Amino acid sequence: MDTMKGLKRTAYCGTFRSSDIGKEVTVGGFVQRQRDLGSLIFVDLRDRTGILQLAFDETSDKEIFDKAFTLRSEYVVMAKGVIRERSSKNKDIPTGDIELEVNDLRILSKAETPPFEIVENSNTGEAMRLKYRYLDLRRPDLQKNILMRHKIAKIARDYFYENDFIEIETPMMIKSTPEGARDYVVPSRIQNGKFYALPQSPQIYKQLTMIAGFDRYIQLARCFRDEDLRADRQPEFTQIDIEMSFVDCDDIMNMTEGFIKRVMKETIDVEIADIPRITFDEAMNLYGSDKPDTRFGMTIQDISGWASKTDFSVFSDTVKNGGSVKAIVAENGAEKYSRKKIDKLTEHAKGIGAKGLAYIRWAEDEPNCSFAKFLKEGELEELINTLNVKKGDAVFIVSDKTRKALTIMGALRLIVARELEMIPENKWNYLWITEMPFFELDEETNEWVAAHHPFTMPMDESIQYLETDKSKVKAQSFDLVLNGTELLSGSMRITDCELQNKMFELLGMSQEEIDAKFGFLVDAYHYAAPPHGGMGLGLDRLSMLICGVDSLRDVVAFPKVQNASEPMSGAPSYIDETQLDELALAITRTDEE
Repeated sequence: MDTMKGLKRTAYCGTFRSSDIGKEVTVGGFVQRQRDLGSLIFVDLRDRTGILQLAFDETSDKEIFDKAFTLRSEYVVMAKGVIRERSSKNKDIPTGDIELEVNDLRILSKAETPPFEIVENSNTGEAMRLKYRYLDLRRPDLQKNILMRHKIAKIARDYFYENDFIEIETPMMIKSTPEGARDYVVPSRIQNGKFYALPQSPQIYKQLTMIAGFDRYIQLARCFRDEDLRADRQPEFTQIDIEMSFVDCDDIMNMTEGFIKRVMKETIDVEIADIPRITFDEAMNLYGSDKPDTRFGMTIQDISGWASKTDFSVFSDTVKNGGSVKAIVAENGAEKYSRKKIDKLTEHAKGIGAKGLAYIRWAEDEPNCSFAKFLKEGELEELINTLNVKKGDAVFIVSDKTRKALTIMGALRLIVARELEMIPENKWNYLWITEMPFFELDEETNEWVAAHHPFTMPMDESIQYLETDKSKVKAQSFDLVLNGTELLSGSMRITDCELQNKMFELLGMSQEEIDAKFGFLVDAYHYAAPPHGGMGLGLDRLSMLICGVDSLRDVVAFPKVQNASEPMSGAPSYIDETQLDELALAITRTDEE
């Protein structure tokens, strides 16, 4: 095997252009492929910036030519030579007008035949690629994603540093406190029987930095949650986490909005206008979701007033019992939604909790209505006029308890939009959701629980309802949504020790439990705290959306899969008995060994 002695890389493969013709350079990278044309050999050399063609001529240097003949995919080599114009140009790559005429070649490391080809948009199964993630990460598209994530992280630090934020690291091993999801716990060897928790967020510690007087905090914080995985969730993730003193919600949102505008401009050259704001209630009533996709219309319409006057008991009884009847109009959807297709959509609706799905399909001269036989003369026409339905449209209707009907319609809205190809690509619809509910009702236990973490400040006008009507309590909190994906949550924090203690009590915690879990935070408030608030923005999710990929696994270097394992290393794994003894732990195996 050769050595690097006497060679030093002068630039990356993908950085050369026609303006570099005549320069002597040295490059290093992985062999993408070798093409043997007899007396000529061409090698595509790849690094993280792109590909450069290396040219070898048998008549120029037989020894180097023979060495080039032995090159195979994924060999690591360095090459020195002179940049020259290519005789056969390749317009598909930025370096396609030039090549490197090689006069020194070093083979630094040989590769076995990889289990899959290292190419962009590989069709190799994800399980195989994740098993050999270090090879998967060589693929140009995945490298672009990781580099984009790096760029977003750098912009975050630059932007917030410029706005006087101080980067402070908070502990990774902390006291276990309830924050909604299960904690990952770490046993203590020194204090047997006790456990640290990995932070679900730096929430309490960043509030303590405000009490300590640091005024503006930022951290690219690693967070851990032991919860079920999906495409936009990992058990460990990174937040762009900030906290600010002497501010209100508007200040935090405006600061964050400036960051978003800068990220979009500097990464993909997209100008973002001022981000619109709607309340949580408006979002639910219009879109049936607290993270609505606003790239298309088809908003939810309430037809409860009309429905209450009909003889169709499915509708009228629902309204009579305090529920609602909701509809969406799928413009030009009648042709797509045949009766068979509507039956399939109905099954979708039932799968997400609907009792059924009523519809109007106006494909012919007269509209076809699934509940027409229950309507009096003129009622169908009245509904069509109310909804502004035109020939060619389809209407879908659900009746239920108001919140349930809205949630079902919100899900159907997305299904219909996808099936009708209504969602435009390359459109960036950011949206602020404000005035979030402070409590939410747990349908299984019928108890009110915190919709956010328990340190969120209620809106001033809501405090009067804390003990009398929790459904009316609104929080000084906000979410940022992009194209139907929640990117961040933020809020003002409680700074009054008595109110904070009261909040814990309202969430069902005894004073003993409050003291044990949060006593240090409540005590800190006895020494005065500036008004403060902050937010945590998902770096992984933002990267995923900007890169235009469907899974967080495409923007995380070494991700976990559905069962929270990491296929490449085999984590999690058993530890040996010696380690268990040191931790004073005994393990009961529940799986088959």
